[in-house]
Amino acid sequence: MALKSSSADGKTRSSVQIFIVFSLCCFFYILGAWQRSGFGKGDSIALEMTNSGADCNIVPSLNFETHHAGESSLVGASEAAKVKAFEPCDGRYTDYTPCQDQRRAMTFPRDSMIYRERHCAPENEKLHCLIPAPKGYVTPFSWPKSRDYVPYANAPYKALTVEKAIQNWIQYEGDVFRFPGGGTQFPQGADKYIDQLASVIPMENGTVRTALDTGCGVASWGAYLWSRNVRAMSFAPRDSHEAQVQFALERGVPAVIGVLGTIKLPYPTRAFDMAHCSRCLIPWGANDGMYLMEVDRVLRPGGYWILSGPPINWKVNYKAWQRPKEDLQEEQRKIEEAAKLLCWEKKYEHGEIAIWQKRVNDEACRSRQDDPRANFCKTDDTDDVWYKKMEACITPYPETSSSDEVAGGELQAFPDRLNAVPPRISSGSISGVTVDAYEDDNRQWKKHVKAYKRINSLLDTGRYRNIMDMNAGFGGFAAALESQKLWVMNVVPTIAEKNRLGVQCG
Repeated sequence: MALKSSSADGKTRSSVQIFIVFSLCCFFYILGAWQRSGFGKGDSIALEMTNSGADCNIVPSLNFETHHAGESSLVGASEAAKVKAFEPCDGRYTDYTPCQDQRRAMTFPRDSMIYRERHCAPENEKLHCLIPAPKGYVTPFSWPKSRDYVPYANAPYKALTVEKAIQNWIQYEGDVFRFPGGGTQFPQGADKYIDQLASVIPMENGTVRTALDTGCGVASWGAYLWSRNVRAMSFAPRDSHEAQVQFALERGVPAVIGVLGTIKLPYPTRAFDMAHCSRCLIPWGANDGMYLMEVDRVLRPGGYWILSGPPINWKVNYKAWQRPKEDLQEEQRKIEEAAKLLCWEKKYEHGEIAIWQKRVNDEACRSRQDDPRANFCKTDDTDDVWYKKMEACITPYPETSSSDEVAGGELQAFPDRLNAVPPRISSGSISGVTVDAYEDDNRQWKKHVKAYKRINSLLDTGRYRNIMDMNAGFGGFAAALESQKLWVMNVVPTIAEKNRLGVQCG
């Protein structure tokens, strides 16, 4: 998993920078999803907390310079006396999330979910103290037990056990939460739901490796894809349903806080093999199909988009959904029109599930060149996405020389894909990055990871599940550490000399 970030040293590193993120520690970045909720319970609690102010020490001058000389040095007694320590924040900041302050959020417009997007405080309002864990926090269960059980003390919120009781999202059982694998659209379990998808989408042969789940809830879809060697990045907003992403991370499932509003997703073009929305409440047909165009941007040629729930099969379900059939009919019409404009092929529709496939290149889409509704993006750098406004425009395919060539280059099936040279490098599309440099980086990281495992014998036992590489380069650390027992969030800083995010997504 990889994304853009503005917080890390983008310069070449000569020593290891690894951040092991234990389950409660969310990676605080906004992505996308849509929730039709107003100022709910979670908002009011957060507002009460933030209104009361921060009881923590401010550290005005911090030295974040890295020391990569390869030489270890001891801090003298006089120097140590000058070191300023971070003090713990007040206990009420247990759920504090940077750039997600509810008081600040409510000052932004609600149009297009702007108020749910990432809004960071000015420097003088930032916390400079250590966020405390919940009272009684314990070491999370190791994977795979953590997929199904989370200690109650680690995420003490019962609201979802009531609101989603009949949908089997989450159940409270004494001192633990249990996750039966259900969801709003798959109350009988994620496995059976995925079986239905797998009858259309090739999940067993390594062709589909990466997925994006919008409005993920507690991320059971992503959790159950793991056994099929598919890695899903799940996201949901911080809204009136408390701690959905927190539950996901406690389970050890890749997830981030996010909403699909007005800002582009922090992923390069052609990043995912599959994208998914299970009753995620995103208005896909709105804004001239802008949200579908953003999905199309991050979807690989030949990739799949899955929509389950409203408005699919509205003729049968409009009464159960308690929505006017005319509204649902119009909603589906707009989705179908946008998908046609994007040149997606509808592969499947049954019950409340529909699946589209993106074409492998532009050869089958020539007719849209003359369609006045087809607005193509003008930017030369489609991977320049950090804090960039989403546009209602179609991202052009990379050029191809034949009708069967995969635009942007064909990726190998997993696990060969893990160490194969990505097409972005072999084609020379990343200036100054060579095949030799990529292969040398892979070799170096294999050596490093072997050394880490000698130092920390628990590294690949399931004890450490959520890991972050804060300056990921080519993603060699994650590739060398690949295991069913852990996952790595690759972060590429915006100030990095070269944008290698697309290499990692390959």
